[in-house]
Amino acid sequence: MDATVKSKLAKDLGEFIQDHQGIETMVLDVSQVSSWTDYFIITTVRSTGHLKGLVRNIQVFLKEHDIPILHRHKKVHEEGWVLIDCGFMVVHLMDGDTRNFYELEKLWYSGETVFQSSKSS
Repeated sequence: MDATVKSKLAKDLGEFIQDHQGIETMVLDVSQVSSWTDYFIITTVRSTGHLKGLVRNIQVFLKEHDIPILHRHKKVHEEGWVLIDCGFMVVHLMDGDTRNFYELEKLWYSGETVFQSSKSS
């Protein structure tokens, strides 16, 4: 898959997550600073129910776009953070406290922002 297709898919998934009520969704291009993935997609979820529903919707999106999930977890845990590894992009679904604690945007600050939703969804 070429870089243009990867970029479009990552941005499209970011927009899809925003449309499904992800809060402060960001897509970061980390390809220049990471040797193991090209994009991070980070969003905040409102509740465990929202998290579970969003995981299901993302799985459908990925299947429709023939994007395999690597290292699939069978069950969504209630730990405040679910990671979906698709190889060239990694999706981070986090509750507010977890996102504020880890601050992935600051950790990967040198990545380019490809998509950013408004503060509230």
